[in-house]
Amino acid sequence: MPKYSVIMPCHNAMDTLDAAISSIVAQTRWDWELICIDDGSQDGTLQRLQSWATTDRRIRVIHQENSGPSVARNKGAAAAQGSILCFCDADDLWVETKLSVLDQVFAAYEIDGTYAQIAFFKTFGKAQTLSTVGPAPLSIPELLGENPVCTMSNVAVRRTVFETHGGFSEDLVHNEDLEWLIRLVGNGCAIHPIDRLLVWYRTSAGGLSADLQRMAHSRDIALKTALHFGFEPSAAQEAIYLRYLARRALRLKHGRKIARGLTLQGLKTSPRGFLFPLRRGAATAIAALVAPLLPAPIQRKISFGK
Repeated sequence: MPKYSVIMPCHNAMDTLDAAISSIVAQTRWDWELICIDDGSQDGTLQRLQSWATTDRRIRVIHQENSGPSVARNKGAAAAQGSILCFCDADDLWVETKLSVLDQVFAAYEIDGTYAQIAFFKTFGKAQTLSTVGPAPLSIPELLGENPVCTMSNVAVRRTVFETHGGFSEDLVHNEDLEWLIRLVGNGCAIHPIDRLLVWYRTSAGGLSADLQRMAHSRDIALKTALHFGFEPSAAQEAIYLRYLARRALRLKHGRKIARGLTLQGLKTSPRGFLFPLRRGAATAIAALVAPLLPAPIQRKISFGK
């Protein structure tokens, strides 16, 4: 019986799939299973997953019609055998010692889940920036600002936690992880940080502008969940969230105009909330507001400052 169940939703992931699975196979712990859920791929992903499954019996493949990542993760969790559920998206990478570190942390502390530091990258080994991990357990106010977890590839929870508090809201495509984490923390789950780099998060050139409306709608649902537990975002937290979106827009080839609008909105909402800490806020504001005057590589370099 595996101790760790790794759940990987996959949709048209041929370009990154092999690297993601290889990072699981390379783990220094062996007692894991990898459950790959093909979400109606049309590019050969399913066939590639099946090939991986023939080479390692710890890898299982589930196929579903295209239903989104929330449905896929819930289906993977339902099929899991391990006592700890981990998640890894098909375009992200794990550090090879991730499960070994998790094993030490779960054994040493009475916690419900963990997250760690991540590196944003386009080329593996060259981090554009690193996430910030605080010393305290995850809180709803943190989640309402710039979510320090960043990605589901960074999350591990006990399976009993998932079963007790429910899985992902299946009508959400964006912020489903945020709504789920707010629900866990609001119900008293202790999600502890690990101040070590354990995940490499691949930055995407996907169209932010096309997703902004859906992102806003799904965030409203997450905020309703937070309100259920007595939390409303402050002006500063809203500004921090707008800064997160602006930083994301700056990573995109055609995101400068979007970043400028988000920055102006954030500064209007809460100047201090947007600008501090300066290494993050001021750098974002400078990159967004003077972006038309800067070459794209310089603009991205400024915006990726820690």
